[in-house]
Amino acid sequence: MSKLSGKGVAITGAASGIGLACAKACIDDGAQVAVVDRDASALHAACADLGPNAKPIEVDLLDKSSVAQMLPQILDKCEGLDAFHANAGAYVGGDVLEADPDAWDHMLNLNINATFRSVHAVLPHLTKQGGGDVILTSSIAGMVPVMWEPIYTASKHAVQAFTHTVRRQVAKHGVRVGAIQPGPVVTALLDDWPQAKMDQALAEGSLMQPEQVADCVVFMLSRPPNVTIRDLVLLPNAVDL
Repeated sequence: MSKLSGKGVAITGAASGIGLACAKACIDDGAQVAVVDRDASALHAACADLGPNAKPIEVDLLDKSSVAQMLPQILDKCEGLDAFHANAGAYVGGDVLEADPDAWDHMLNLNINATFRSVHAVLPHLTKQGGGDVILTSSIAGMVPVMWEPIYTASKHAVQAFTHTVRRQVAKHGVRVGAIQPGPVVTALLDDWPQAKMDQALAEGSLMQPEQVADCVVFMLSRPPNVTIRDLVLLPNAVDL
């Protein structure tokens, strides 16, 4: 029997990229998945492709009233909630001298405030039932300051700090909290890369595919209850960090 059989998993930002790949991997391993996203058309298209074990949950993580309705929607459409993957995020890179602070604000609100609020929204349910998993999509930038993405790096350092302080607080309730920390992944977050840089990275093998991250998320969720994967770092072989 698949290790996630009968489990309920919710994933934010799940209509595309890493989130979509994780939703598919969890469903393939037997889970029922609440696919959480704010893009209604992409959300319903993704769930149609994923099949009956994908449940669309339309939530705007930047709207606190919408986030407040997330858990009730999940529990209404799914048989339960055993794991929550806070995956939604944004990316801004480049020279800080040439940057737009308004773009920073949007990214920081999504990567930090919205992420923390979404985790807070589901923790009472997980702690009350006496167990569950929370995974946050961090980044290798949360471990190693990346020179060409200072604000993104700062946001992922914040995610790391939140992950491991909350992990220690809720461990007594049987809830595991960990971070997945991939290097560069081919997703829409890299749409601002110059095409020449993208082509070079693909040729050099310095980018990963979302499915490779998803395999690691399933691994984290399927560990025995007495084991916590607190950080899982995965890098393309061509990336030297």
